[in-house]
Amino acid sequence: MKTKAPLILGSQSPRRQQLLREAGFEFEVVVRPVNEYFPEDLHPRAVAVMISENKAKPFDDLSQKHIVITADTIVALEDQLMGKPADAKEATEMLSQLSGRTHAVYTGVTLFYKGRFRSFAEETMVTFRRLKPEEIKYYVDTFKPFDKAGAYGIQEWIGMTGVSRIEGDYYNVVGLPLARLFQELDLVE
Repeated sequence: MKTKAPLILGSQSPRRQQLLREAGFEFEVVVRPVNEYFPEDLHPRAVAVMISENKAKPFDDLSQKHIVITADTIVALEDQLMGKPADAKEATEMLSQLSGRTHAVYTGVTLFYKGRFRSFAEETMVTFRRLKPEEIKYYVDTFKPFDKAGAYGIQEWIGMTGVSRIEGDYYNVVGLPLARLFQELDLVE
């Protein structure tokens, strides 16, 4: 897939890398340290955008000749952020809270080119059926979802067997809203 300038993905996420590859994009992966601080009173959508922009800022030098793509995915249950679990106990608690309920997944994406940001966020609503404690335990023990917001990957077993409804972009929940990204790349100047 041809773009206006070569692409750099500023993410070490194997899921984002795989999605971009499968969508036909050629890109280089470059990761730089970032501060993921955000004010507590921000709406989850704004948090996702703010963090994606913060992830892009260290790439000012590369943005002169490349389009740098950064992203951040946030899971929110009733506007309460659910980050990445620290351990199995926290993952189990998060999945127990999500069980039988609908939550929002926001992915903020920033395209950084020639010193200018083009940022957006996509929202997808995900509903889990009521999960049995033994299902949650199996998932946490087997898949160890400690690097995933909300303690789950929709592309894994829990998504295949536990998600009863999704409204919006599936790939947004995986970590990169490809349809919107495709459109936005066309608008980068």
